[in-house]
Amino acid sequence: MAKQQLEALLISQAENVRYLCGFTGSSGWLLVSENNAMLATDFRYIERAKLEAPGFEIVEAKRELKEWLPRLVAELGWHRLGFEAKSVSYDSYVKLDESFKKGEFKADLVPTRDMVEQLRCIKETKELDCISRAIELTLAAFEHAKKVIRPGISEREAAWEIEKFLREKGSEGVPFDIIVAAGSNSALPHARPTEKIIAEDEPVLLDMGARVEGYCSDFTRTLLPEKTDKTLMEIYATVFKAQAIAINGITAGMSASEADNLARTVIREAGYGDAFGHSLGHGVGLATHELPTLSPASSDVLVDNMVFTIEPGIYLPGYGGIRIEDMVILEKGKIKVLTQGAK
Repeated sequence: MAKQQLEALLISQAENVRYLCGFTGSSGWLLVSENNAMLATDFRYIERAKLEAPGFEIVEAKRELKEWLPRLVAELGWHRLGFEAKSVSYDSYVKLDESFKKGEFKADLVPTRDMVEQLRCIKETKELDCISRAIELTLAAFEHAKKVIRPGISEREAAWEIEKFLREKGSEGVPFDIIVAAGSNSALPHARPTEKIIAEDEPVLLDMGARVEGYCSDFTRTLLPEKTDKTLMEIYATVFKAQAIAINGITAGMSASEADNLARTVIREAGYGDAFGHSLGHGVGLATHELPTLSPASSDVLVDNMVFTIEPGIYLPGYGGIRIEDMVILEKGKIKVLTQGAK
């Protein structure tokens, strides 16, 4: 904040609010300055805020942001207020800016990006414990899935069996919609389970995760049929190799784009470069997709205690796809795999 000459920062992104003060309500704004730590929320969450954010001044926010924030900023004498550009809608920004311009008290609104996210991407001991418990639940669900998934069951039925297992074993819901994609549907990186019946001779791609105390896991495996054709075996072996090279080659201090290139080179040299269209991985924590981003265009630098995925994939439309995804942590400069599930 000091570097950007901000007198205060308005934090509105839900995971950022929770990370900094512990509040879990769906409506909350955190205001931080050198001398203030305030949590504003509406009537529904006042009592929860008092319980979850001890030490923070709780302010009741009535009506829209433009109705109460300018008055509060005027009372505190702030003239330069930062806000999260990725979280505040354009409509809210315009209304808020007009309120400041029309009112007696003038204040500049300054867009900021990833200030809290840069803190979140370095995981602390308590966070790692929650992530480990989410992973434990996910790996147990994977073992359950292998027993449940069989020819004759639909993708949708299989997805529900996995979600049901996770919830019954203690997951706080699921952090994203579970993917069960069989046959040609596995060529859709973010497929949605359908009524398609799983057949004996087709691959099944599973993508699942759990949530413990707000922290997520993310895990993908592709199950192969007993009789697998040559092309499917070739792309599985390529993805497997690409992931292994990335796991063994990523070190602390490496750029995220370099990390992505380790796996992408393997897939490209095998002739499937155009079939790997997403990034190699992403951070996982309070959100399933957070910093760092491992992609060709990323400017992130990988450092110790970052938790992220390594998930190369090859997708052939009309035929099928393979993705293998593990969560890892950078520890003492090297990768440690957290999701020790069979491949």
